Amino acid sequence: MYNNTVVLEDYQSKLFPYAYNILGSIEDAKDVVQDIMLKHMNLDNVKVENTIGYLIRSVINHSINIKKRSSKMTSAEVWLPEPMATEKADSDLNKEEIISYSLLVVLEKLSATERAVFILKEAFSYSHQEIAEVLHLKIENSRKLLSRAKSKLDKGNGYNDQKSHEDRTEYLRNYVNIVKSGDVNKLEKLLSDDIKLMADGGKDIKVLRNITSGKSAALDLIMRVFETFQVSQKIKITEINHQPALLFFDEDQLVNCQVFELHNHKIKSVFSVVDPLKLKHIEYLLVTFFMM
Repeated sequence: MYNNTVVLEDYQSKLFPYAYNILGSIEDAKDVVQDIMLKHMNLDNVKVENTIGYLIRSVINHSINIKKRSSKMTSAEVWLPEPMATEKADSDLNKEEIISYSLLVVLEKLSATERAVFILKEAFSYSHQEIAEVLHLKIENSRKLLSRAKSKLDKGNGYNDQKSHEDRTEYLRNYVNIVKSGDVNKLEKLLSDDIKLMADGGKDIKVLRNITSGKSAALDLIMRVFETFQVSQKIKITEINHQPALLFFDEDQLVNCQVFELHNHKIKSVFSVVDPLKLKHIEYLLVTFFMM
């Protein structure tokens, strides 16, 4: 069915953001897209009027089903999405359709269907009629699901920092220098009063299971982690899901990705991913597309 590799890759790049934004997993999103493409390629005798529309609907609904199953299996206190490098994204990926890391985190509060409705409306600008057609809902049910989703999300959730890439890079460079200097007074001035730190080590890496909240507790944890683990590690400033981030390397191996949420020149949240499985994609991009 697909004798044009360019067309196939174009479909895959268009479908991936839908799956990733719903699942929060790069590998799962790739698997979903591949499954749907293979099923469609086997429909030789079935005529599809709008191929890309059909594929998008299939990917969204398949992603919802997988999200429902995975939500039942997740038992960790903190589950963080797999980070996506948007500073050096895959050349064939429309990175603007990848939603912010902070928003991916808070969307975990929603059911799989609520999440899909919210993403289609807010990230892809679908009308309620279009959402209803994709998810096989009534238009009124789509409106109710969106309203319910928004009511579950706190005001200010998501990421809307307006700093330029250069300003955010300079902000993190200053943060790193302060942490390295051990100047807790300067560091304290960078932290929001209600700052939250959370970490995901997956199955193999032990991390604090609970969210650390408040300036005093965060200050202590940041310095303790740096002095215990990061003092000898190489640190690289980058962008993850459109947010400023730090990558930590131990002998050239990526061991930690910290994504920062900034509000009013203060650090509001730090999302620390140390699960090796969730760092594979970023490490692959580092090796493939640009040198460390």
